[in-house]
Amino acid sequence: MAVAEKHRRGAFLGLAAAATLAATLSASAQVNPLPPEKAFRFSARLVDAQTVEARFIIAEGYYLYRDKIHFAIEPAAVGLTVPRLPEGKVKEDQFFGRMETYRGGVVVNLAVKDPKPGQQIVIAAESQGCADIGICYPPTVQRVTLALPAGSVVPDASGDPPQKRWFN
Repeated sequence: MAVAEKHRRGAFLGLAAAATLAATLSASAQVNPLPPEKAFRFSARLVDAQTVEARFIIAEGYYLYRDKIHFAIEPAAVGLTVPRLPEGKVKEDQFFGRMETYRGGVVVNLAVKDPKPGQQIVIAAESQGCADIGICYPPTVQRVTLALPAGSVVPDASGDPPQKRWFN
C-alpha cells in the first residue's frame, strides 16, 4: 500500500509542477507581448503592374480591427484605390464595443491608379489590434517598398521568363 501511495503522490506532484510551469509560461506571455510588427506582420507584393496584394499575418492570440486598417501609397500622386475590406468576425470588444475583427490573416488587393514603369512605390498600412490577454496597441504604420516593372510585364510568379511574340 505504501508503494501505491508514493506513486500517487509522485503523480500528483508531477501534475502540480506541470500546472505551475504552464501558468508561469502563460504569465510570461502576458508580461512580454509581441511587438505590433510581429503580432500583425504586414507584407505587400505586385500581382501585376496595377495591382498590389497587401497581406497581414496575425499571430495566434491576437486580432486586428477591420475598421482600423487603412492603406496609402507614396508618392501620393500615383494614387491608390482600396476596395471594401473583407468581412470580419463580429466581436463584443471591451474597448470599442461591437467590432469586426480579423484573426489569422487578411488579404486585400489594392489598385494602383497611375503606375509609372520603373518607379518605386511605398505601400503604407495603418492598423490597430489587440492581444487576447487584454493588451491593445496604438495605431501602427508599417511600410513596404515595391519597384514597379520597367516594362509593361510583371515577373511571373512561376519564375518563367515572359514569352516572346514572333508574330502579331
